[in-house]
Amino acid sequence: MPCGGRSSSANVEPQARDAFANMTIGRYEILDEIGQGAMGTVYRARDPMIERVVAIKTVSIALLQQEGADAEARFLREAQSAGRLSHPNIVTIYDVSEADGLAYIAMEYLPGKTLRDIMNQGPMPLDLILDTITQMAEALAFAHEHGVIHRDIKPANVVITRQHGRIKLTDFGIAHLVNSNHTQTGQMLGSPRYMSPEQAMGRVIDGRSDIFSLGAVLYEMLTGQYAFDGESLPTIIYRVISEMPVPVEVVRPATPASLTQLLASMLSKNPEVRPDANMLVNSLHALATHAPALPPPPPQVDRISHPLRLLAFTTPVAVFLLVGVSIIVIEHFIDTPQEPQAPSALPGSVDLRGLQMSQAPQLWIEKSGGQAVPARAETDRLPFSDRPAPPADAYLEGLDKKQVELRIKRTELLLKYTKQHPDVRNVDRELEQLSTERRAYLKRQRTD
Repeated sequence: MPCGGRSSSANVEPQARDAFANMTIGRYEILDEIGQGAMGTVYRARDPMIERVVAIKTVSIALLQQEGADAEARFLREAQSAGRLSHPNIVTIYDVSEADGLAYIAMEYLPGKTLRDIMNQGPMPLDLILDTITQMAEALAFAHEHGVIHRDIKPANVVITRQHGRIKLTDFGIAHLVNSNHTQTGQMLGSPRYMSPEQAMGRVIDGRSDIFSLGAVLYEMLTGQYAFDGESLPTIIYRVISEMPVPVEVVRPATPASLTQLLASMLSKNPEVRPDANMLVNSLHALATHAPALPPPPPQVDRISHPLRLLAFTTPVAVFLLVGVSIIVIEHFIDTPQEPQAPSALPGSVDLRGLQMSQAPQLWIEKSGGQAVPARAETDRLPFSDRPAPPADAYLEGLDKKQVELRIKRTELLLKYTKQHPDVRNVDRELEQLSTERRAYLKRQRTD
């Protein structure tokens, strides 16, 4: 929830205003609730010391402490760092403190609409697109020069004020601190449709991650379509990491080639190819000088039937999952020693290598029940991992079955998360324990 909003005391119901009567956070008098955001509740408040209306963003200290021992200190430190950013296109932070079990940030109250509100009204003209994206890039250039990365660039975090249509970026360097370690199904750090590939994979990010996110916003402003979309979270993440969006000129013909080339570099999967924020600002200023009038994109029509759209979105993930499971199963049967099959008749029967028993008597011995297994003198020379297991062992079969199930589960988890996710690490530990138990069991069987 941005710090701006359309709420005001004039359009709040009397009973709603009464609910906040005498409510304070620190020294701030709460006037009304603006909304709920990822960080908690956002209020419109009054600073009685200087008679100024502000926006108050709050988050429970208990929630912060769930993120780690130093999360509370990091929250305050990041908010203070963002508060040092004094720029016309960045929301001003006035105060950072704690009170009544809440950490809060008091910042500039911005009456106006978010960029998301504007984009939802329909296609935007090219001159407005270039002006908006240039102001956003200038804000990022200033922040990056001061060592602050936004991490969550998206239309909802951009407020267009009523004062000459000025752009204000909100939530600088702060949004990533909440829920950073407690990812839930359907909820990820950042906004999946706008996050960079390196952010989606949980890697270390820098300012070039913000440039990718800004490119996704620019693509959407030009085309009226998400750069990366899908029927499910894994599909969106797969496309962010592996695919490029439909070219802008296909959706909005006559888009200047220089703009499409710049956008392609912003959306490069390789951070090294992307321009930094300063380079981007210079390129956008040059584009604005020579930009022709550009008709808006055609109204979006459902050109592809829903089943075909669903197939297009889900096929890559399905194929990826199928290949992953196949590799796991193949790896299992390569790594797992196979039980020798009992010959149909001991004299003259054929072993698994296609040899006659009578031709290689030194390799085989007969055990009770008419089964043939490798002679211990030969198998003892092999590593335990390469030795055949005793046939028809229910305990061993149970271990192997559990290993396959865990490996399949691990592949499914990796489609949603990274190797650093706790669920993936837990499965890896279980697999290691099963492998240890299997080796120990086989060793005991051969020494009995």
